[in-house]
Amino acid sequence: MVINSPIIVVVWILASLIIGLMGSNRKLGFALMFLISLILSPVIGLIILLASDSKKDKLTKAN
Repeated sequence: MVINSPIIVVVWILASLIIGLMGSNRKLGFALMFLISLILSPVIGLIILLASDSKKDKLTKAN
């Protein structure tokens, strides 16, 4: 699929960036969530983000 509009590219990157920022408090972190969203799609990145554990849950389970 060829992307003809630069607006679509900008929206895709911004959505991926937002999902990456939301993922910074998750186990996967900013960089991995940003890359997943950028490579696969922001929708899939959001699904993975919602399914992942938060960093606080990881600390609570260890205690």
